[in-house]
Amino acid sequence: MPAPPGTVEAMQHAPAGVAPDCRGQDFFALDASLRGLLELYMDDALRAHMWPHLQRLGALAGGRLDELATLADRHPPVLHARDRYGRDEAWIEYHPAYREMERIAFEDFALHAMSHRGGVLDWPDPVPPIAKYALQYLFVQAEFGLMCPISLTDTCAFLLARYGDAALKARFLEPMLRQDRARMLTGAQFMTEKDGGSDVGRIETVAVREGDRWRLHGEKWFCSHTDADLAMVLARPEGAAAGTHGLGLFLMPRLLDDGTRNAYRMLRLKNKLGTRSMASGEIRLEGAIAYVVGDLQRGLRQMLDQVNLSRLSHGVRAAAMMRRCWHEALFAARGRRAFGHDVVDFPLMRRQLMKILLPTEQALSMVCFAAAVMPEAHRGDAQAAASLRLVTALLKLRACRDNVRVATAAMEVRGGNGYIEDWVAPRLVRDAQVGLLWEGTSNINALDAMQRAVGRDRAHEALADTLHTMLADAPELPAALRATLHAALQRALRQAERVAGAAQEESLARAAASALYDAASAVLLAWEGAALGARHGDARRVLLARMVLEHRLSPRDPLDAQRVPGEDAAVHALLRDEAIAPAAVTALLATRAADTARGQRTRPQADENQMPASPLNSR
Repeated sequence: MPAPPGTVEAMQHAPAGVAPDCRGQDFFALDASLRGLLELYMDDALRAHMWPHLQRLGALAGGRLDELATLADRHPPVLHARDRYGRDEAWIEYHPAYREMERIAFEDFALHAMSHRGGVLDWPDPVPPIAKYALQYLFVQAEFGLMCPISLTDTCAFLLARYGDAALKARFLEPMLRQDRARMLTGAQFMTEKDGGSDVGRIETVAVREGDRWRLHGEKWFCSHTDADLAMVLARPEGAAAGTHGLGLFLMPRLLDDGTRNAYRMLRLKNKLGTRSMASGEIRLEGAIAYVVGDLQRGLRQMLDQVNLSRLSHGVRAAAMMRRCWHEALFAARGRRAFGHDVVDFPLMRRQLMKILLPTEQALSMVCFAAAVMPEAHRGDAQAAASLRLVTALLKLRACRDNVRVATAAMEVRGGNGYIEDWVAPRLVRDAQVGLLWEGTSNINALDAMQRAVGRDRAHEALADTLHTMLADAPELPAALRATLHAALQRALRQAERVAGAAQEESLARAAASALYDAASAVLLAWEGAALGARHGDARRVLLARMVLEHRLSPRDPLDAQRVPGEDAAVHALLRDEAIAPAAVTALLATRAADTARGQRTRPQADENQMPASPLNSR
């Protein structure tokens, strides 16, 4: 009997002439970049313990989990407003594939709980962020939608643990951290309203006090994980001031102590472009019982802890999806022939592949850096906290935007089949868009990075100190490259400070934030490449750092297109599944420098009307 179309067995027997995809592959085994960086950012004991779990999830992500994600995407959740007796007992029906993915995420790996208690995956303490995000990175390469309920449960537990009183924690925190899906409580965040999206101060939901609890009245317009067991809700206590300062944070259970439904209704589910497997809907609060979390006068500031953690999670998800896109594009380019050649050998295709690879590696470096500084930040280290604060905003902005372009480029590499829903590319394109919207649009995140993280908190100073220290700790880097990295970082920092300090420069916030992201990621790539080159003889990330400088941070005249000197050899080296020795990297960089010098001596004088474009100039 033939295997069903799209299963692992079927894809292993793809017909000639149709490029294969990644289904059936081990996503951890495919990802030399992730494995290498985990050696740098994980200590030996943690890495040895987590390696088998990463291997297990990598195999699941490329196999069974990917199959389940395809089914769940094709069979989205359905809202039932009443039960068969006509009672107003709204419930959401999920496809069995989604339920099986929940068991993998919540029961097998406890992705929601591992940051909060010991014992998950037999690790005695809470799992460090670098391990948690590495596991999420693998999971999301198969399934994006379910990561929202996972992340929301994780971050709700964080808020409850940090700000909840003893009674609230005793009642709700332990159930949120269970691994039995039938007995655990999942979390959500209900904040957005029709007239209170990015402008949170316009929230109209009212909280009315009733003894030691409150009742909520109003509507929430975009509630992802609509039927969560618990929701963190922003509402304005009756009589409180207008604006953001009058908002309180409340914990609202779906079911009351006697098992009856709380007084709110799920009105409908959103018909979304992507993340179809997961339910997002609209909620009407009709006197729902809720409990104050923390300081009633600091509701939004407390909720922002969850927002920032969610933004970091979105950066991880974007990095993961770009990695999946990279693998899909590479498999398609290597598996197709046209005009007598493998498609991967055509110069334009190689250029397109590099446009996918470069942002993919930038995002992974920024994710690993954020995960590495997070423990120190949570322990009260001011420099780590400031660095994390800024990197989170930069990553959410840039990686989510890059993900959209990368997903489209990967679809194009596959050609016509990339447009067909039998393949994963359309789902990747659809799911990529949500990163531009959830937890703040690109404009909101750029303003957060520039006006608040840089302008108000001076977080760029802490990040600069950390990055300059990393450059100083990489003596293996060629001196010229280190100097260029230092100069680019300094220019990006100066531009960020200028844009942050002047109201008339607000329109440049995205450009300044993007330039700072590129400069920071270039430093990280160079440091990682030097360290991995010294350890294992693979310094390929140094070449990627050089490419960030050339293609993201250098002037370019669109009316005088020139090939980057020596780049063909570097691209050829990067597209092979082989280590690139430090000596080979140094030789490639030296060749490019020599070619650049020759080109500058022979290049005609530029016309006085030329306008070279640079992300670091004063445009």
